[in-house]
Amino acid sequence: MQYKGVCHEWKEIEYIIKIAEEKNITKAAEKLYLTPSALAQQLLRTEEELGPRLFVRSKTGCIPTEAGNLYLEAAREILRKKQDTYRKIQDMEGIRQGNLSIGFPPEHGSDMFIHVYPEFHRRYPDIKLRIHEISVRKQQQQIRQGGLDLGFMTLTNDQKTKDSYLTLGTEELLAAVPESCQVGSRNQKPGNGVLDELDLVCLKDQPFAVPYKESTLYDWPESFFRQAGFSPECLFETSRISTILNMIGAGLCCGLLPDYYYKPDAKGIQYYSLPQHPVWELAACYRRNGYLTRPMKDFIELARAYWDGVNNRYKGSL
Repeated sequence: MQYKGVCHEWKEIEYIIKIAEEKNITKAAEKLYLTPSALAQQLLRTEEELGPRLFVRSKTGCIPTEAGNLYLEAAREILRKKQDTYRKIQDMEGIRQGNLSIGFPPEHGSDMFIHVYPEFHRRYPDIKLRIHEISVRKQQQQIRQGGLDLGFMTLTNDQKTKDSYLTLGTEELLAAVPESCQVGSRNQKPGNGVLDELDLVCLKDQPFAVPYKESTLYDWPESFFRQAGFSPECLFETSRISTILNMIGAGLCCGLLPDYYYKPDAKGIQYYSLPQHPVWELAACYRRNGYLTRPMKDFIELARAYWDGVNNRYKGSL
């Protein structure tokens, strides 16, 4: 299939997209199993055919020009249409093979994958999964650009992009406080399935460990701190929730965490609900108007079943 004046073959499109993703011809060539000179020559041929340059080359890398951005937008759309067409044909013919690229957030995702993968592999042994453990925002970028087929995310409604989201469950935001921190009575399991509530203003003089700024969990609590009238002192910023829990357990600081990390017998930590009982979504995300194959739908449903079980375990532990 040819697109006169834009490209002559699928590979040419893929080459230009890869240069844009890597921002470097040498790195892109490595990913494409080409020599840098061969890829550079391909880029030059495309630019000679079009007229304007697609990238500004410098020591810091390749940056798309205005014409380059226009080319990339069209190129990604062409590949998306090709991908959707192939998937529809494979579904129609009952073909159960190929590749599926999936993104997971750190910590949440690995636990889910361990439970979901065995059953998915039993149903679809000839589908090769390519798993990427990356932040929610990077997943959203990769879905938009076509690098991911599915993303599994934890986020608020305000953090969603224009792509499609399927809610798998919800999580409540809890306050996790060292047992040595005298902010109220130790939260007992009262028998009615709820934790004691704690107003954040009680923690205004306490340091906090927080997720790194790229995390959706970094933004979520901000409105609740504003409502409480203070900005918390940040003792430590980390990409791992387990690190935050370890620091709270050691009595160094407080934290705001999803109820996924609630452990009733955690040593040195007491948990409280916030008065607002805020929740965010566990969601599967895919490209807006993209085609969901039968295997993709099954993976999502297996993930939904897993999170249903997690939510039931949390409620049962209260």
